[in-house]
Amino acid sequence: MKNMTCLRRSSAARTIPIVLTISSLFWAGTIHAQWSTGLNSENLARRAPEGSQTKMANAVGTVTRGIPGGTVLPVALRSSVSFEKCKPGQLLLGKIAQDVPLPDGSKIRRGSTIEGHVVETKPNAGAVGAQVTIQFDKVNMAGQWVPIVTNLRAIAGFVAVAAAQIPDEAPGEGTPYNWLPTTQIGGDTVYGVRGPVMSADDTSKVIGRSVGDGGVLSQLRENVEAGCRGALDNSDRPQALWVFSAHACGIYGIEHLKIAHAGRTSPRGTIILASETQKLSLKNGDGLLLRVD
Repeated sequence: MKNMTCLRRSSAARTIPIVLTISSLFWAGTIHAQWSTGLNSENLARRAPEGSQTKMANAVGTVTRGIPGGTVLPVALRSSVSFEKCKPGQLLLGKIAQDVPLPDGSKIRRGSTIEGHVVETKPNAGAVGAQVTIQFDKVNMAGQWVPIVTNLRAIAGFVAVAAAQIPDEAPGEGTPYNWLPTTQIGGDTVYGVRGPVMSADDTSKVIGRSVGDGGVLSQLRENVEAGCRGALDNSDRPQALWVFSAHACGIYGIEHLKIAHAGRTSPRGTIILASETQKLSLKNGDGLLLRVD
């Protein structure tokens, strides 16, 4: 299908200065393999012929309820996006990386599909190099598609995502693996499964807790230097941040990538990524923190 021509697994390597032990490399490979499993039956249905997709859409429908503004959506990318080969209209797929609690008590379940598309490509945009404009504009909740407008808070390469899930120290004799601390992307420390999350800025301050689905719930923090906001509308409810720190903002572990427009201002919901090289790709397994406007 022509809409899938640029969704491919790229073999291009990124060089990231992470030193791992043999044990750590094993865990990184395990984690990446788990996250790189194929699309579920819902996604396979969306890859079906156009007529089948129309029937599915009519059967499932689109709900009108919205997701509250300020809600953070942690996303594991399930498409590869080549700056060199992608074209407008190409489909983007991701998975919600942990349960996302909503103020009304409902949740966006881990593994739910989030969908977007490539809006525009510019092979040579002058001083900024190549540009790819993307949007993530709907998420599937319990079989129903919910329209959303999102902006990009942070993006991390799949190696950085895997490293954040590897304990900072090797387990000692009799020490359960799940009790070991890990370091979030951005510097916060998580002390085991269902343990506290300690701030990178103040190691004595508890800012959240680990949950049992591979993520954390933390109070989002402002990052003035990098240009990211904190809580909106005086609501400092815990947010699902997955492997990211409370103040994580910008790019982690992806060389040559720049966020030219995060989508927080006009045009809202439109994310523009730039690179001085067209050889760059976003890869299956990269992590994103999106925020609903």
